[in-house]
Amino acid sequence: MPNETAIRIEPAFADERGAISNILEKDICHVAIITSKKGAVRANHYHPEQMQYVYLISGKYRTVSKDLKKKDAKIEEFIVEPGTLVITPPMIAHAMEFLEDSVFINMTDGSRDSDKFAEHTIKYKLI
Repeated sequence: MPNETAIRIEPAFADERGAISNILEKDICHVAIITSKKGAVRANHYHPEQMQYVYLISGKYRTVSKDLKKKDAKIEEFIVEPGTLVITPPMIAHAMEFLEDSVFINMTDGSRDSDKFAEHTIKYKLI
């Protein structure tokens, strides 16, 4: 089973007005819209307890991940394109290298209270 799961989101409904794409049907505590410039690196961390869902609106990035629950886990990577939802479970270290200026929605099932950052987000350098 891969560290991260990528799902291409297709429109659930479309007509002359446009399209509706259902991105996620889960309980979510935190949603952020994040912009990233080409060449930027984000993440390089893991979440001990939280599931993270990233939906790429525009741009392109390389995701790199490692399963910290497995002693000899290999690093995995793939390219993420617009319209893709990337699901990262707890204890999966992950990093993003942006190949183009990008916009994405970041969603988690736990709080991202900035006062408790060190509790929910632990640094782990992959890139």
